[in-house]
Amino acid sequence: MTKDMVKGVLCREDGRTFVQGPDGKRFYDSEPIWEGYVTHWLGQRVCARQLPQMDYETERPIILVWPDEEIPKRPFVVLYFNERLRKYPASLLGHMAINVNGEVFNYSHLMNENEVLTREEYLYRPALGEFAPHPTQGRHHVDTDGKAYYDKFGRLFMRSVHALFIEGLPTNLLSAYYHRELENILNTPENPLKPGYYPHFNLFTRNCATIIRDGLRQVGLQGIRGILPRDLFMSVFYHLLKNREGLGTRIEFFRLNQLKVPEAPYSALPPPVNPVNMLRSIWLRGTKLAVG
Repeated sequence: MTKDMVKGVLCREDGRTFVQGPDGKRFYDSEPIWEGYVTHWLGQRVCARQLPQMDYETERPIILVWPDEEIPKRPFVVLYFNERLRKYPASLLGHMAINVNGEVFNYSHLMNENEVLTREEYLYRPALGEFAPHPTQGRHHVDTDGKAYYDKFGRLFMRSVHALFIEGLPTNLLSAYYHRELENILNTPENPLKPGYYPHFNLFTRNCATIIRDGLRQVGLQGIRGILPRDLFMSVFYHLLKNREGLGTRIEFFRLNQLKVPEAPYSALPPPVNPVNMLRSIWLRGTKLAVG
């Protein structure tokens, strides 16, 4: 539990939303708590903390709220495959990120989305302030006055997420690799003709999936293949399932269903591009672990 985090029950009383601690103390009853949290978790146990970003309407700090869930104590990796966002053509093939011991590495064609986040930030950020879609355009947009609406709130409110939990990989080496990649990206000069975009991004050779793939290959998964998110996800799943005894790994697959809010339509599952992965998908459905 971090120093600035509180735990309690998400409550609403007399028009105010707050987190009530075990001793009855109220937290954040003067701060903007996003309505999406109320929709899904009112009356439930949650964790909450303040973010450095500000809400544009109230000019008050944004409060991050997430379910009170147990965190693994042993080193772990979680590979996230995010379904596609219907309103963005660039999201046609879905997206991929990776969680290494609680640090979520996210790589993107947009410079501001190349970042390392906590799990709760990645999955549960509120659609407030700079994280929200533009109020009139409903998507990523920066106003002429510089006010940014990045439309990058919690991914689980934007789409369903397929997750592969892995134990047994050298997480220290994997984390170091992804930190170096992130530093290289953030230190890359932007193309003045395309400000805000990562200039070396390439759909086939350098994207969210290939960067994650190359890191996993560096720590012993040389047999994995794929340049697109869903294909790579199924390749990693298949490879680990077939070789788990030799690799000494333990895996678990689970699907996190989208938490529907007005700021995002329902996501859609893109098909595998590689025909081999169509067959693997059928085979994986016949195992004790299921894949979407």
